[in-house]
Amino acid sequence: SSFPADRSLIARFLQDVHVIVQNALRLFSQDRTGLADYALESGGQKLRARTCISDLLVLGSKGFLVIRLSMRILPTAFSLEHIPKSLAPSGTLRSAPRDFSVYVRETRQQKCAFWIQERGELLGTYTYDEDGEALQTYSNREVRAVQVLSNWGHPDYTCMYRFRVHGTPGDL
Repeated sequence: SSFPADRSLIARFLQDVHVIVQNALRLFSQDRTGLADYALESGGQKLRARTCISDLLVLGSKGFLVIRLSMRILPTAFSLEHIPKSLAPSGTLRSAPRDFSVYVRETRQQKCAFWIQERGELLGTYTYDEDGEALQTYSNREVRAVQVLSNWGHPDYTCMYRFRVHGTPGDL
């Protein structure tokens, strides 16, 4: 009869589901990306901000943040995180960055680009999708600065819960 074969198939299916769930939980426990964050302050990175009242809170709807990574890496991506819309007290993300530009350092010898307009090379302009996931990741080269061009409508400030830079240790 086919009953033992069906039982075997069900057991294999349940084992596969268990592996999928374990992998998802591992990823979530690894800071939700599974990627090292070289812009993490506890790891030694430094921030220099203009028009900011704290590291990731920009006064008004525009401003910029300069990032000095914790170590030399071969960058592969960056992530921007804001509170999930479903958890926002107002149900909106008006203070989330909307359009932002990311700048890279000009040369291998330069440790950090302190002024975007003078020393940074534009990597690209991106949009944080207010209806997307709270944590959004973009492919990149070496990130040095983030310039917030607009937010989703808050007149007084723009907030980034976290900005991450991912890659592998090594020389540029």
